[in-house]
Amino acid sequence: MIKLDKINYAILEELQKDGKLSNVDLAERVGLSESACLRRVKNLHDNGAITHYAAHLDAGSVGLPGTVFVRVSLEKQQEEKLGAFERAVAEVPEVMECYLMGGDVDYMIRVVVSDAPDYERVHNILTRLPGVDRVHSSFALRTVLKRTRLPIVKPA
Repeated sequence: MIKLDKINYAILEELQKDGKLSNVDLAERVGLSESACLRRVKNLHDNGAITHYAAHLDAGSVGLPGTVFVRVSLEKQQEEKLGAFERAVAEVPEVMECYLMGGDVDYMIRVVVSDAPDYERVHNILTRLPGVDRVHSSFALRTVLKRTRLPIVKPA
């Protein structure tokens, strides 16, 4: 794990605001020379603090306005069963997020779909994944808040 100081936190905050920011502009915003800034960004990449860059798309604009939260219970919670399910669910393109849970269900999944019939298709895929016992679905009516930026708490 990389040691994050005030400058590294500032770099992370600026890049979360605008991942297309040039190194020249980033260096100016965080008060570093261009070469020092580039070294720090490379170090943040190499040590896993920055995992990747991506364009955030509007789901409705690309024909996927529906969000469904799916709670999945498996038949058994053995390590091999969990692994088989996780490998299979990763192959379903409509699955945007999947979390192993503690509590009354094994997994919480966020799925994007075009409409209810499209979700029925995805539901049929999910119910056939290895080890699935039960699937409970909740349709989101609208998105109230969706963040992509992590809250960066700078050291004192």
